Amino acid sequence: MSNIRLSAVVVAASVLSVLGAWAIPAQDKDAVKVENGLGFAEFRGYEDWTLIAISQNNGKIAAIVGNPAMIDAYRRGAPGDGKPFPDGARMAKIHWTPKTQEAYPGEPTVPGAQHDVDFMVKDSKRFADSGGWGWAAFEVDAAAGGFRPANETDSPPQAHDAKCGFACHTIVQDRDYVFTEYGKR
Repeated sequence: MSNIRLSAVVVAASVLSVLGAWAIPAQDKDAVKVENGLGFAEFRGYEDWTLIAISQNNGKIAAIVGNPAMIDAYRRGAPGDGKPFPDGARMAKIHWTPKTQEAYPGEPTVPGAQHDVDFMVKDSKRFADSGGWGWAAFEVDAAAGGFRPANETDSPPQAHDAKCGFACHTIVQDRDYVFTEYGKR
């Protein structure tokens, strides 16, 4: 191959690479929101929050984590102490499809592909008409390389606004709308 032809191929590959990066940009997850504006940006850093508990339901396994305000409230005895969680308390529930860890004896169940993430934030002024809490549920969107707001076609079906969890959580109104028990250590 001549030097001119090789140079043309290298230039064409470089141009296609740059154009491809522009055509399919990585998702800025902080820009993803549900209706009423609640989104990832308000939960920045949730991946490093303290573990509240683990759970298993609907065929998924989950880790429930909280920001410092949430953890402090749990440690003082919330929700059983009769005091509400403070404004600014945040929690995230990260769901995975379980898989078997074949390399470990007994083949325990461990997290596989992430399925979704759900958020809750206490803001008694902003969410006064939903028990003082705002909710957001986001499904993993593999095609986009990120997340999308959950909707009625998902399993389980989800409303896709900041009140999406209110109807379900009213059965724990006496626990300040929080299901999760803090895993004592």
